[in-house]
Amino acid sequence: MAKVAVVTGATAGVGRATAVELAGRGYDVALLARGRAGLDGACAEVEAQGVRALALPTDVARFDEVDAAAARVEDELGPIDLWVNNAMTTYFAPSWEVEPADFQRAVEVTFLGQVWGTRAALDRMRPRDSGAIVDVGSALAFIGIPLQSAYCASKFACRGYFESTRAELIHEGSRVRMSMVHLPAMNTPQFDWCATDVDRHPQPVPPIYEPELAARLIADVAEDGRRSKTLGSWNTFLVSAAQLAPGFANQFAARGAWESQLTEEPIDPSRPANLHCPADDAEDHGAHGSFDDRSGGFFDPAYLKTLPTTAWTFARASAGLVKETGRVWSRRISAARR
Repeated sequence: MAKVAVVTGATAGVGRATAVELAGRGYDVALLARGRAGLDGACAEVEAQGVRALALPTDVARFDEVDAAAARVEDELGPIDLWVNNAMTTYFAPSWEVEPADFQRAVEVTFLGQVWGTRAALDRMRPRDSGAIVDVGSALAFIGIPLQSAYCASKFACRGYFESTRAELIHEGSRVRMSMVHLPAMNTPQFDWCATDVDRHPQPVPPIYEPELAARLIADVAEDGRRSKTLGSWNTFLVSAAQLAPGFANQFAARGAWESQLTEEPIDPSRPANLHCPADDAEDHGAHGSFDDRSGGFFDPAYLKTLPTTAWTFARASAGLVKETGRVWSRRISAARR
């Protein structure tokens, strides 16, 4: 009997690639997302691997919909062996320009979507004392960058929820496994349909990777049960820097992560946005975004050409940190003298 996997945000990007990867490994796959055309396209790709697919239109920000979807999966496919929390959305703009309702929506999908997915999975896995949950994290769960405050805040929260819930499972001696995979910049459609107020087309911060690479790692982690894995050498460096020297990470993000997230292409005011409504309801966009020609990872020639600029950003960030530290000590010395 085939194992059963659930993937949220399964119609595009990493979720779409993960659903197909799991199907290739023999899983029957339930696909949770909102867009009808995207669900149809993902179903076709999964079924082409010779397994069953179940498309479940679901808004992961609503626990009642997630729980109902989980119940249908178990009724129609069988007990859930693996749950992948991948769904996300964002608002791409300076934090003070994001309307409260838009910020709330981004957090509800990206953070609470993982909470509700985990709850629905654990309600079924814990009584059986088996199963695996993989949360899709990010380097931005460790380092906050400009223009993505809603997404960064959500991913930081996802990491905290994961750590706490995993500790609770260990405390009770559960054999349910929880893992988290932290991804680098991915070539997915999110940059083509994220809500934004900026006047230039958003892009992932190079180096950029294809979603199939992330999908393979997610499937590997699900099967071997390791606690956490970070994809990409540059991504691993950023995570380490954020943990060891958060002040430097702030300075680096401030100086290097604004322009690097924007192309020279003007934003198309008619482009779809998936914050409140699905962007793939009428048209299937697939797993890839519009950066196939630049998604060779760290050794992509286009990225290697940016290394001198990156080195200069390092130097400016270091100088900024020294200046900031000097100001702090100056204030402390002045306060002590008073």
